[in-house]
Amino acid sequence: MDKQTPAHRVFVTGATGFVGRSVIHALRTEGYGVRCLVRRGSEADLRGFGAIERVEGNVLVPGTLEAAITGCDTALHLVGIIREQPSRGVTFERVHVDGTANVLAAATAAGVRRFLHMSALGTRAAARSRYHRTKWTAEEAVRSSGLAWTIFRPSVIYGRGDGFVSMLAGMVSRLPVVPVIGDGRQRLQPVPVEQVAEAFARAVELPATVKQVVEVAGPDAVTMVELLDMIGAALGRRRVLKAHVPLGLMRVMARLFHRVPSFPITPDQLLMLGEENTCDARPFFSTFGVTPVPLRAGLERMLG
Repeated sequence: MDKQTPAHRVFVTGATGFVGRSVIHALRTEGYGVRCLVRRGSEADLRGFGAIERVEGNVLVPGTLEAAITGCDTALHLVGIIREQPSRGVTFERVHVDGTANVLAAATAAGVRRFLHMSALGTRAAARSRYHRTKWTAEEAVRSSGLAWTIFRPSVIYGRGDGFVSMLAGMVSRLPVVPVIGDGRQRLQPVPVEQVAEAFARAVELPATVKQVVEVAGPDAVTMVELLDMIGAALGRRRVLKAHVPLGLMRVMARLFHRVPSFPITPDQLLMLGEENTCDARPFFSTFGVTPVPLRAGLERMLG
């Protein structure tokens, strides 16, 4: 099918999020029609995007999905959370597991042929964190769906408006001393949001990626300490002073205060911070024709 025809539409969940907005741009650049699932009240988050369809719905409300997805031949499922809000019914199980099952069911009923799914690096059956375990359960549902699926597992995704590197940059800018949890030696492999979005858009018509799990990362694996220094350099700060907070103390504080919205970390996030978040990124670059962006250059572009 010619992707330039109006019939070739891509249905996107999580379109109003940080990654979703970049994915919309990448899909439009590739010439696809884009239909975005939008929760009531969040329409303004897509202000400025022309030539896209907006349909109201919620991945947690199955009845809103089938009609919304009908007429699209690809579904791109980005919805996920990094922090739960149990009082509002927003949990890993509901969003990652039930939400994915709902979208898969609607996609199957609507005759969707292609399903692209956002997971996370570190996802596995026996993961320590509930975040990763529920992501694994969602992946298993995708794999057993019968659709032509591709699963993406990115490391930390960075860019303007992200929730992690921007937070660290704010700390480096404002604080005379930046707190570091534990020894800060666990490695991560940040990847620019634009390259993640390009990979999703190119995967739509890339047969080699069907029924494949793709690990996504940038070219540089760095420790948290090194990342803070690189952020400091991008901001023109000659030296970033750091104070190491014992992991045991943070575990106690996280258990006591994680339900307070302003407290920066949860017990589940602490489990993830204690693990390496790296992979061999060469297959990602070669499969999608993406040119690696050195982390230092990416941070300078983002923060400079």
